This record gives sequence, C-alpha cells and structure tokens, in this order.
Amino acid sequence: MFTHASWSERRSDSYERLAFLGDSVLSLAVSTHLFQQEGDRFGAGRLTKVRAQAVSGRACRRVAEQLRVPERLRAMARERSGPRSGPPTRQSADELVRSERVLASITEAIIGACYLEFGFETTAPAVVDAFREEIAEATQRRLDFKSALQELLARRGDVVAYVVTAEEGPPHDRTFQVVAQVDDSVVGRGSGRSKQDAEQQAARAAIEALEAAA
Repeated sequence: MFTHASWSERRSDSYERLAFLGDSVLSLAVSTHLFQQEGDRFGAGRLTKVRAQAVSGRACRRVAEQLRVPERLRAMARERSGPRSGPPTRQSADELVRSERVLASITEAIIGACYLEFGFETTAPAVVDAFREEIAEATQRRLDFKSALQELLARRGDVVAYVVTAEEGPPHDRTFQVVAQVDDSVVGRGSGRSKQDAEQQAARAAIEALEAAA
C-alpha cells in the first residue's frame, strides 16, 4: 500500500494496482451512501457533482493526512531500497508526501487492500466514516474551483489570471470562452453561459491538469 513505483523492480508491486481497485470501491461506497441519505433531496446530476467533490484528489489527500499516511510513507522510504533509483532518500520521501496525487493514490490503495481483506460490506461503512467531513462539505456547498486553484497555486508562489478569448452567440444566448493563465502559460480552458461559469470550468480543468502532472 505504501510502495512507490520507483522503489520496486516491478511496477505491479507498487500501490498503483490497489489504488485502481480502491478508486472503484471508494466511488461505490460514497455513491451508495449518497443514494440512501440524499437520494430524495438531490437529483442524479447533483449527486454526481457531490460525489466528484467528496472523492476528489483534494478530499483523498485530507483523508490521507488524517490517517497519517505521510508519516507512514516516510517510514517506508527508510526501510525500502530502490533497485532503479537507489535507496529512497529523505528528500525524495518529502517530495512524495507533498504530492496530492501520491497521497490520494495511497488512500485509494488502502481502501483497495481493505476491500480484498474484509469485503465490501465491512469496508464501505469505514470508507464513509473516513470521508464523512468531505461528504458533508460537498452536500452543503458547491466547490469553488477558482478558490481551490488559487489555493493550490499559492503554495508555489503563482497567481492565476482569467482571460476571455471569445464570445459567441446572440446577447440573450451567449457562450464565453475563457483561459486560465499563470504568467503567459495557459493552464486551463473553459466555456460557459456566463464569464463566471467559464472561469470556473477553466479553473477546474487547470486543477485536473496540475493533479495529473504531480
């Protein structure tokens, strides 16, 4: 569950396969909970958005920190040697624990391992309990992707700017095209019926791209 691919001779011995399985278990556990608890209040579209926020990379990272995954990952780094890149150093472990993608994947790997060991009926309630705060937050408010992106970039000392690149359609039915830029680089693109909606979509695309590159 805590073995990074660079620490193993075979990539299949890392946490990645367990994370693949755990991702599905996490989604099903939260979906089942939302269907049972919020199905009468929200439609399918809203439930889909709530689930996406509740199991996002940011949500998984927060759960990872609650489970003390960073500490356990550092401990594993001290124990393992890396046949492809030499023994994991403290610096490399620190780089990993700062990565949202890594912490989210390990959280999913833990869920996958629990599913294999204990089955869905036992694992699902534990997953819902671990993600209870994330689920509550997602049901209470819509995720502000612009704020989330700025928070993510602030840790790197960057600032995002939004630029309208096109306006299409008549005044009563206009679509706006927007790009999110850091310095002169485009980090996300979005479109919407208002500038605000287009900016939110551009910020969301930027967050997804940054998480994928982490």
